[in-house]
Amino acid sequence: MSRAYLGLGSNIGDKAALIAAAVDKLAAAPGIRVVARSGDYRTPPWGETDQDWFLNAALGIDTDLTPHDLLETCLRIEAALGRVRERRWGPRLIDIDVLYFEGAEVSDERLVLPHRYVRERAFVLVPLAEIAPDLVIGGESVTQALDKLDRTGIERAE
Repeated sequence: MSRAYLGLGSNIGDKAALIAAAVDKLAAAPGIRVVARSGDYRTPPWGETDQDWFLNAALGIDTDLTPHDLLETCLRIEAALGRVRERRWGPRLIDIDVLYFEGAEVSDERLVLPHRYVRERAFVLVPLAEIAPDLVIGGESVTQALDKLDRTGIERAE
């Protein structure tokens, strides 16, 4: 089993329900055991800012899947929940990103691990820091990376 961390986000529809449904589907997927779940965080849009706010969360999982099989499982769950990819960084019902996979460094046309932007995005690191503050990615802990970023507008959802 390997430990992996996933980032989840939604900014269309019932955001909290979509994230909860994604977590349930991940927990039910063969080869995945959810071991940690952050709270949900309301975050401003990033990249394309002409869209509604996001709800973001992080999951820690143990898995016997390969990194690519985990990615495929995440993509299948996104599709099952209605995700249609229309524009990069645009609105989405659900987004499930593989942020980190223990012992794996991958860089191909389908997957980059650790996630290429994980240390640059507070909306990813705030929930990740709740469940894995000491996780080291790219030579620094999640907490150290987060300390360098602006957290303006990121609030824990009730």
